Amino acid sequence: MELIDLGYGPDFRQSFTALERPDLCPARVVREDRGQLQVDDGAGPRRAEPLGRLRLDGQLAAPAVGDWVALAAMTNGPSIIHAVLPRRSAFIRGRAGRRDSGQCVAANVDTLIIAMGLDGDENVRRLERYLVLANRSGASPVVVLTKADRSDDPEAARLRAAAVAGDAPVHVICAPRDEGIDALRPHLGRGQTVALVGSSGAGKSTLVNHLLGEQRMATAAVRDSDDRGRHTTRHRQLFMLPGAAALIDTPGMRELQMWGDEDDLRGGFPEIEALAQGCRFGDCQHDREPSCAVRAALDSGELGAARFASFVKLRAELRLHAERQSASAEHLSRRRGRRGSKIIRQAKRLKSR
Repeated sequence: MELIDLGYGPDFRQSFTALERPDLCPARVVREDRGQLQVDDGAGPRRAEPLGRLRLDGQLAAPAVGDWVALAAMTNGPSIIHAVLPRRSAFIRGRAGRRDSGQCVAANVDTLIIAMGLDGDENVRRLERYLVLANRSGASPVVVLTKADRSDDPEAARLRAAAVAGDAPVHVICAPRDEGIDALRPHLGRGQTVALVGSSGAGKSTLVNHLLGEQRMATAAVRDSDDRGRHTTRHRQLFMLPGAAALIDTPGMRELQMWGDEDDLRGGFPEIEALAQGCRFGDCQHDREPSCAVRAALDSGELGAARFASFVKLRAELRLHAERQSASAEHLSRRRGRRGSKIIRQAKRLKSR
């Protein structure tokens, strides 16, 4: 397989050349399963392990599926990843239960498909979360409503999603019937990378199998009791589609923690950002300030109450995340300062002997 089919474009080639390491070769991370990695340098998947310093640099610096890396190919044992090339995009979420830890779900993605099933999985508020993180990622979001055959009114569902999707297109599909799939074809050209995200049971694995043209991913029906999906995919993996596009499938996400800062809301709530331009104060919080255009739109019904409440909630989460990140960075800086001072004191004692 040629590297261009895996998505190796001029920007990655330039970054790799700048390393000036002729002993290494470029490869792409194509699978991650409980910390175990596989990469592909054009000769097929092989096991790989990152150097220790890549692990020490933090979770976000560690290789993720979709990353391009500089690889020392080994004939015996796993190959060694020496560097991760600068990312073109990265879909990052906060780790559940971990205040300051983020997880790169998929890297170097051109199009991010956010899947929601029309069999009980539809949730506009959750979609807003995905869209905020998608816009931050640098990839172009596309909303795909799956299982159209399970909905009494798929068009109404599409309109509800479109009302919060901004510029992101919204498509309704039924993969088993091959309905609506053609709308995704423009994103599946040679050298392009598409990632699938969504909750368990959203129909991602079924869509992957349909695009691959074969049954490669296990699928399972949602529970009848509550329409909740079962985890059929437990790892992240990159597949090559027949049209030479790369497709990254990800496990279903029960919980989607925010990651980023308040500015990331602009892409997820464009109408509120536009309304805010009419506020008297540039730093208006849209609470009790006079001449607030956002509050005026809320009072008139131009802006929905549920939509605004979601904006306020996500803004609070992102502010809290930013505060925690700042506190964590300050704590780390103090620790490094104390460690440096200790080393200096030890050096002075040794010199005085």
